[in-house]
Amino acid sequence: MGRLRSRPSEIAPARRRHRQAESAGGNGPVEGRYDISSGEAELVRDFDGGDAWLLKINGVQSSHIVIGEPERLDFEYMRWIAALVESTWDSSSSLRALHLGGGACSLARYFAAHYPQARQVVVEIDAKLAELVRQWFDIPKAPLVRIRVGEARAVTESLTPGSRDLVIRDVFAGSRTPEPLTTLEFTEAVRRVLAPGGIYAVNCGDSPQLQLARAEAATIGRIFPHAVIIADPPMLKGRRYGNIIIAGSDVPLGQDPQLVRRLLGGAVPATLWQEDDVAGFAHGAMVLRDWTPPGSTT
Repeated sequence: MGRLRSRPSEIAPARRRHRQAESAGGNGPVEGRYDISSGEAELVRDFDGGDAWLLKINGVQSSHIVIGEPERLDFEYMRWIAALVESTWDSSSSLRALHLGGGACSLARYFAAHYPQARQVVVEIDAKLAELVRQWFDIPKAPLVRIRVGEARAVTESLTPGSRDLVIRDVFAGSRTPEPLTTLEFTEAVRRVLAPGGIYAVNCGDSPQLQLARAEAATIGRIFPHAVIIADPPMLKGRRYGNIIIAGSDVPLGQDPQLVRRLLGGAVPATLWQEDDVAGFAHGAMVLRDWTPPGSTT
């Protein structure tokens, strides 16, 4: 889906295609189109300062990377997730993070820089893409950041209970998250994987009608006793297509006043909705299930 970026930038069009054999063994990113397991990746140079690159997957913006600057996040929704995480754990924490959806590992790079003791696993379904981003970008090596090739739900369900502090779901097939990663049953699996006090944060892409976001909020709220929403006001008012961050936990979230100030102070100011607002937003929405009986309203 189209990602919300903090500012416009001059993107040069890619002019050439590289076969997989040509891209293997390179020493960094080269602008062009590349065959990957799930279709095509396009790597575009971003002339917005620094050694910056935009990664597109099958024509959809996926990730933005500035080599040598891991703590620069160009997609606003990633800044919102980072702000929420940093309001919960200080930089000395030995954070155990699971990223569902790899792309260029932008958030994993960010957290590796901000949390030097962190151990992270990035789950990427596309084996060739995982190989290329390791080749192109300055991603910390395992065990700091490990890229695991696999399907996000299958990997999550295979993990040891209580083995992660943070699970971030940022998985898209085109402009939508695959349905099996939105359901109550999957959310229950995430809850089992999280340690006490852990956070499950999802990037929900939705239309102005906000039907999916309401359903996701209802589903996450069914499993987690505490939930927050972060998004920019035009998105929450149903004025455009974009990103909404929904996060759940077994402890209250967003209690740090600095978080609200940080979200409001960004290039794209965001609103933090606490539990009552989230419950009101989700009221009446159908909880997503692996299988919903005809006529069900729950």
